[in-house]
Amino acid sequence: MAGRIPDRDIAAIRERVRIEDVVGEYVALKRAGADSIKGLCPFHDEKSPSFHVRPNHGLFHCFGCGEGGDVYKFLQQIEHIGFVEAVEQMADRIGYQINYEGGGTSVQRDRGTRSRLVAANAAAQEFYAERLYEPEAEAARKYLTDRNFDQAVWQQFGCGYAPAGWDTLTKHLQRLGFEFKELEAAGLSKQGKRGPIDRFHRRLLWPIRNLGGEVIGFGARKIFDDDTMPGKYVNTPETLLYKKSQVLFGLDHAKREIAKGHQAVVVEGYTDVMAMHLAGVKTAVASCGTAFGEEHLQVLRRLLMDDNFWRGEIIYTFDGDAAGQAAALKAFSGDQRLAGQTYIAVAPDGQDPCELRQRSGDSAVRDLVARRTPLYEFVIRGVLAEYNLDTVEGQVEARRRAVPVVAQIKDNATRKGYATKLAGWLGVDDIQSLVRQVGDEARKHFRGGAAPADDKGGRRGAVAPRPVAPARGNGDSARPDPREPTLLAQRQSLCAALQYPGIAGPAFDDVEADAFIHPAYVMVRLMIAKAGGTASGLTGAEWVAAVADQSEDLLIRALVSELANEQLPVRTQEDVPRLISGVLARVQEIWVGRQIAELKSRLQRMSASDQPDGYMELFGDLVALEAYRKDLGQRAMGNDPNVTGV
Repeated sequence: MAGRIPDRDIAAIRERVRIEDVVGEYVALKRAGADSIKGLCPFHDEKSPSFHVRPNHGLFHCFGCGEGGDVYKFLQQIEHIGFVEAVEQMADRIGYQINYEGGGTSVQRDRGTRSRLVAANAAAQEFYAERLYEPEAEAARKYLTDRNFDQAVWQQFGCGYAPAGWDTLTKHLQRLGFEFKELEAAGLSKQGKRGPIDRFHRRLLWPIRNLGGEVIGFGARKIFDDDTMPGKYVNTPETLLYKKSQVLFGLDHAKREIAKGHQAVVVEGYTDVMAMHLAGVKTAVASCGTAFGEEHLQVLRRLLMDDNFWRGEIIYTFDGDAAGQAAALKAFSGDQRLAGQTYIAVAPDGQDPCELRQRSGDSAVRDLVARRTPLYEFVIRGVLAEYNLDTVEGQVEARRRAVPVVAQIKDNATRKGYATKLAGWLGVDDIQSLVRQVGDEARKHFRGGAAPADDKGGRRGAVAPRPVAPARGNGDSARPDPREPTLLAQRQSLCAALQYPGIAGPAFDDVEADAFIHPAYVMVRLMIAKAGGTASGLTGAEWVAAVADQSEDLLIRALVSELANEQLPVRTQEDVPRLISGVLARVQEIWVGRQIAELKSRLQRMSASDQPDGYMELFGDLVALEAYRKDLGQRAMGNDPNVTGV
């Protein structure tokens, strides 16, 4: 049983890991300020990026759903693992040796954890890859070479071979120290009639990796005619690591090209991915053991970074017109959020990309992608292809069938455009009559449901209001409006204390909690004090975590994360000290102003003749406070590089 991971190791690992590199393996990120990069949140579906990473602070925060924290929290959320495993995973990443308290560096990690399953899969992949070169695997090698995949390609994609023995892999991994329950949990072994046996036998294998490049499962193809395993393809079952609705083969190879080129090509098989990449289409991926679905689409959208609706495209390839038409109709009948960015590519004679490359070469594969057809056009032309448009009867029937299809297009401008195209394809002289017919059909189709977008206010590219995280705490800690001008200086002062405690320093610690008006800001100020104030010596994610730990209120903890990640209004990092000095002076100025108002109220209630000493004492305090407020105001104006924004 492993000992406890010391706090010093947790902090050291956090400090050495670049959070932007870790997050960047799951989300396409782009620069958003002096110390901020942003992308589409992996924890909720969104079109406009509200997910921010602060590299210099080691933090992330989504201003849409409220998730936030350090690199450990990100891994826990994205990989569904515990804190200890997140720390161990990052230690492995940077080669850091953890000195477990009560166990030393050689303490064995808990069996069955995610890291153990990843290690088992990695060992299995190495085992299978070595077996591919043995005499028994000749048929598997021939399958690959017959499709123009040489040894270098096998190694590039990690191809392997599962030997004939019933428990060859299982015994090999057990000799390496893995227990059967771990191998079963990883989907590598299963319980047979006479004991543990391998899941795969006499099959060509492809390792399936996650975005971080870890092997999380395998796809196995039938090679021998006498293979009794059911199905041409068998995949790893659902495990802690392998979720088929979220996994895409080839994504570890394609992710950077997808993010850079804003294009993803979805194919149907492992060899199709290989053929595409070798032909130069390095954005190709394939679903594993299930149809391409909504969760796969969300993974690609985060990499495509399509915060602009018309940016990026997804191209589907299919093994022939019938399959392509069915799949396209399925995509067309969905919510059409990405329909304007979706294309269909069907190779001639129903060939898949692998076959096309074999017969016609790499250029033919590239041309297939280049000649892609927009989804709407593909569906409409598929309907028209069923009729003889050289006859009046065929034209009438085609129009009768096609008009309702065009009417289903939700975007008004796109619908009108395809109505005009339909008129041309049908040879209709009166184009406007067909456009009106489509419009009438659209109104009937959308009646009672979501109305189609109009030309004036329903453009598909319009940005929806950013969602606000729901309140989850008590009523006193309701989330303050970040745009409230009267609270802006207070908010920015808290941002400064969390992000730059060394710069905020004593000037912030001297600001009393009474200087904050909103209850949530008051609570954060008190939490900072309880965590030791800016003089605690903590910085970055460790400091933010220390502050957040002072409260169990989920909304307040989310607010701390939000403040720690919010971009301060500075043009360069050199402007940060001036801004912080100005903001803190402004907070003090406002607080002193409230004290002055209170003193004036007390003086008005006093009689100078009846209480001369008390009156003059208060009056002296008032004069001193007025002078102090004037000085603070000048400091606020002189030290803030963005005065107009404070």
